[in-house]
Amino acid sequence: MLYLASFIFILVSVWVGNAALALFLGIILASYKEVPKTFFTQKYGSTILQTGIVFLGGSLSLDSFFEINSSYFLLISFYVIGAFLLMLLVGKMFGVSKKLTYLLSSGTAICGGTAIVAVGPAIKAKPEEFSTAIAIIFILNALAVILFPIAGDFLSLSEREFGAWVALAIHDTASVLGAASMMGDEAMEVAATLKVSRTFWIVPLVIGSAWLFRNKSSGFGLPLFIVFFLLATILNSLTSPSTDLLNLFKLINRVCLLTGLFCIGTQMNIEIVKSISLKPIILAVSVWLVIIPTSFWLVSVI
Repeated sequence: MLYLASFIFILVSVWVGNAALALFLGIILASYKEVPKTFFTQKYGSTILQTGIVFLGGSLSLDSFFEINSSYFLLISFYVIGAFLLMLLVGKMFGVSKKLTYLLSSGTAICGGTAIVAVGPAIKAKPEEFSTAIAIIFILNALAVILFPIAGDFLSLSEREFGAWVALAIHDTASVLGAASMMGDEAMEVAATLKVSRTFWIVPLVIGSAWLFRNKSSGFGLPLFIVFFLLATILNSLTSPSTDLLNLFKLINRVCLLTGLFCIGTQMNIEIVKSISLKPIILAVSVWLVIIPTSFWLVSVI
């Protein structure tokens, strides 16, 4: 029954083509019936999504990658450092534990759950700190997929402006691309390119965290799908594939994105959400409410 419901919901998500719908169909399924840890949406959801990102890289060229980053590289660098330090400062003011604040800072500044999972072992975070940080980031990202496209239409942003805005203001790669996909292909290409640049900050984050917390066993930290994304972009530039092939890559990206968002929605754990205390929620929301208008202003003046 769970497989049938998932199959129907995925078909509806792909047919409608709405990222927010895909995510919330997954949440609805998880709320109605407990999804086992061994179920395919739990085991392979992130992999499906990351596969879609790699295929998106196959539809981009190095020229477009460098052209987009030439305008926003310094902005992304200042944003990552500023958002990270702001979260640490406000977390200390609110009295949130040091490691939970550090996890939320990593997820907010760089790439949501991916950064939290990467940095957690380096700082020896407790399981409850992991689950709390990931749950909070998940909730904010779910809201972002719905609210940002509405805001983009209201503010009459171009696709390029919107793609840059969501790449800075939204935490997880999945939600960045989900929101951008609702505005158009250019928005998604800009968002993906800038989000990859932002994700590269995982490397100094993990290395710095390992040194700060003295954990020498930490790995390199850069997600493998980012490496494949870049390789796909390079291959596209070297081979110049046909328009039909590029359109196929974009179709695969869209199907994987919507399917991955549905799978991520089924990973919502209601019990963990209920157990979260108010302080870290207020911390994450208050910093995000500063980041959203600040990143919008920065994008609008460049």
